[in-house]
Amino acid sequence: MTMPTFVQVLDFVGTFAFAISGIRLASAKRFDWFGAYVVGFVTAIGGGTIRDLLLDVTPGWMTDPIYLICTGLALLWVILFGKYLIHLHNTFFIFDSIGLALFTVVGVGKSLSVGYPFWVAIIMGSITGAAGGVIRDVFINEIPLIFRKEIYAMACVVGGTCYWLCDSLGMQSYACQVMAGTTVFIVRILAVKFKICLPTLSGHGGEKEER
Repeated sequence: MTMPTFVQVLDFVGTFAFAISGIRLASAKRFDWFGAYVVGFVTAIGGGTIRDLLLDVTPGWMTDPIYLICTGLALLWVILFGKYLIHLHNTFFIFDSIGLALFTVVGVGKSLSVGYPFWVAIIMGSITGAAGGVIRDVFINEIPLIFRKEIYAMACVVGGTCYWLCDSLGMQSYACQVMAGTTVFIVRILAVKFKICLPTLSGHGGEKEER
């Protein structure tokens, strides 16, 4: 049995964190255990699946049951500690931010490992980090975070760019990954704390068109 690489560990932890974010929201919507598991699973593997299909590689969850197991552990965690999580109002935000950061790093790293240039890797990192959350929000009938004014996918772009800068400076791969993941997490936290958001397009004539 081979030991998992650092990127694989990040992938597993990100899967667990994102699954909890999905299951946590599903529980708030009164989903049953199976429904909550499905929401958690698609949250955890959605972005990576889209990335792998675009990169023309087999999605990891189709060759390794660890992703199913991680989601099951996340469901068990929420079942056992649900009462405590309810009192922690930032539970969803924290786990979602952790998953966003780790999956961005995994997406960038996997894209580079198969020979794509950095601009593609940054896009793939953003898809890996943000797409699962979009699918989650659609499943629970919420407006996806990526379509709101909050900094979400842009945090992935900043983190991916940080990865590229660190790599350009000759830093070790694990150092690039740590720096990039930390950047995504900090950008996301600061954006929400200080209500930093991107400008929106003004809908000139929008009301008239809707009528």
